[in-house]
Amino acid sequence: MTRAAWPLTIGFVLVAMALGLSVGATSLPLGSVWQALGDASAPGAAIVRELRLPRVLLAFSVGGALGVSGAALQALIRNPLADPYLLGLSGGAGLGAVSAMALALPLVWGVPAAAFVGALGAVALVYRLSVVAGRRLDPRVLLLAGVIVGAFAGAIMTTIITLSTAEQLRNAFLWLLGGFSAASWESVWIFVGYALLPLGVLLAQARPLDLLTIGDEPAQTLGVDVERLKRIVLLCTSLLTAAGVAVCGIIGFVGLVVPHALRGLVGPLHRRLLPAVFLAGGGFLVLADAAARTVVRPVELPVGVVTALIGVPLFALLLRRSLR
Repeated sequence: MTRAAWPLTIGFVLVAMALGLSVGATSLPLGSVWQALGDASAPGAAIVRELRLPRVLLAFSVGGALGVSGAALQALIRNPLADPYLLGLSGGAGLGAVSAMALALPLVWGVPAAAFVGALGAVALVYRLSVVAGRRLDPRVLLLAGVIVGAFAGAIMTTIITLSTAEQLRNAFLWLLGGFSAASWESVWIFVGYALLPLGVLLAQARPLDLLTIGDEPAQTLGVDVERLKRIVLLCTSLLTAAGVAVCGIIGFVGLVVPHALRGLVGPLHRRLLPAVFLAGGGFLVLADAAARTVVRPVELPVGVVTALIGVPLFALLLRRSLR
């Protein structure tokens, strides 16, 4: 299946991008989309180049980053149920972003920085709760702690929004619902600037992550600095989650669904899994965004709703199997 997985994954990404560029409030044939990409004066070129292309690229980049984050966290915890949303990372990053907007910090650096601080705070709190429980990095304890931290962050976000002005309230709701309606070339470059380094670091840790999945002690025996690797994974996934929240809001379950689906196709080795998850995660979120734009057109659904409708049933299935 490994050899066949790559053409399938690449084909899936190409189909997703073609749909993302062609569907919307004004549907365009694929021929017109291709012509618009090559000729700035072609009919529909402004729609494709200035509205849909940055939106598709941003959705692809965010989806890929969330997918890689989920795969890395699953290796760290050795459980397929882990992802940034369920471990409270997204909630913490969302709280940081909403707080930054309430304080009128600059969108270019203030919101991503506050989201990163919020994500790190959520990680620290989840880790602390697992230590108090006496079962540090136990999968079930971490998942429960992540749900608690996410709910706590959501309560604080609701309080901040309630006490904010009308303009701040509108901006905060855009982040909470999750979506790409405000995508632009500027937001694409902002996300790439924040996400490129942590993505590269996680890809470089493919071999240590393979060893970590067999246990802390065996990995330590084989030469892995386990504690350092854990810190690297938590720091990089926090930064990726924060960057995603800063540009498009809270979007869950991408890091849960995609690695689980790809692991059966490309195998468990992270040297192949992480690049495949990045491609498939990007394609998945592009398709989710295309569905959000067209299912109840002209009304646009939040992308987070679409991913949750897919992710929640799968999470329930995985949880049931895990408990068995």
